[in-house]
Amino acid sequence: MRIVVKVGTRTLTQRSEHLSRPRMMELVRQIAQLHNNGNQVLLVSSGAIFAGRDKLGMTHRRKDIAFKQTMAAVGQGRLMGLYEQYFDIYDIAVAQALLTRADLCDRERYLNARNTLLSLLRLRVIPIVNQNDVVAIDEIREQINIGDNDNLSALVSNLVDADLLVILTDQQGLYTADPSRDPTAQLIPEVGTIDDRIRQLAGGSESGLGTGGMLTKIEAAELTTRSGTDVVIAAGWESDILLRLTNGESLGTRFPASVDHLESRKRWILAEPPRGDIYLDEGAARAVTEKGKSLLPVGITRVQGDFERGQTVRLLDGNGQELARGVTNYRSAELVAIQGCHSREIPGILGHQYGSAVVHRDDLVLIKI
Repeated sequence: MRIVVKVGTRTLTQRSEHLSRPRMMELVRQIAQLHNNGNQVLLVSSGAIFAGRDKLGMTHRRKDIAFKQTMAAVGQGRLMGLYEQYFDIYDIAVAQALLTRADLCDRERYLNARNTLLSLLRLRVIPIVNQNDVVAIDEIREQINIGDNDNLSALVSNLVDADLLVILTDQQGLYTADPSRDPTAQLIPEVGTIDDRIRQLAGGSESGLGTGGMLTKIEAAELTTRSGTDVVIAAGWESDILLRLTNGESLGTRFPASVDHLESRKRWILAEPPRGDIYLDEGAARAVTEKGKSLLPVGITRVQGDFERGQTVRLLDGNGQELARGVTNYRSAELVAIQGCHSREIPGILGHQYGSAVVHRDDLVLIKI
């Protein structure tokens, strides 16, 4: 199972003025157990700005952007250092990935981020993702309120085709009313459809440390479930919360995926207008349509159109019949240079390589079988 775990500032601090090392170690212990059980886990962690303030002993909370970016610059290394120290106990390697929304809106940067994260997972390395607050102004501007990594965790889940996103917070989940004000409030165990009523129940942000309230978590859940990933919002302080959730226990509020991964991926690829055509020889056409293989450059006979890496193209047979559509790993000028060549020759021809496949089978939708 591929799992994205998002942990917020208030969970990491236990509502105190300091990072809670016992809480961080407990989180790492559970992730390590999931990892050692064969799961692939990515951690989206808040807390860099707060860690910087904590490190410098600055308990007052200034709101100007420059101050927050300065605290993020100090705190990100400290936060990552603690995670690395705790994962070392379990002999697990970790890697830092700093992203912004702009990284995931640009197609080529999106592909680069996706390829890097998936490569780390294949190497059994746990990526620790955070927003790059040092350069990303919008993500930390309070009036924009992007959601203290809530929405980033949704984007990362979509990026890596996660099976489950767990958003850990200081609440047990979504309630029928504000539990701090209404003693009759009941936890909602499952939300099948996110509509205006659910958004109204979520309310706004009342956090004093992070910027993410329940509303941003609902927005993240809406985006994630549309991408084919289940979401659970649950309490980070609950004993063995990650282990119990992955064992099927009903905890927090679950949001089932509205589509499966394949359907979501197909919708996205088919919705993109094709920017060019790639013609395949008979062997490549058969490999793609009958054997479920990726398209390799050796099977390409002609390239038509002017397109960039990461754009959608049509795959055609020798008669011009469309067989499939997919996302290309190489731009048109590069494909002209490597068409008909073996994958091992790509670096020598181009001076670089984005992988052996021109269109990977995971980024390909058959039109005619």
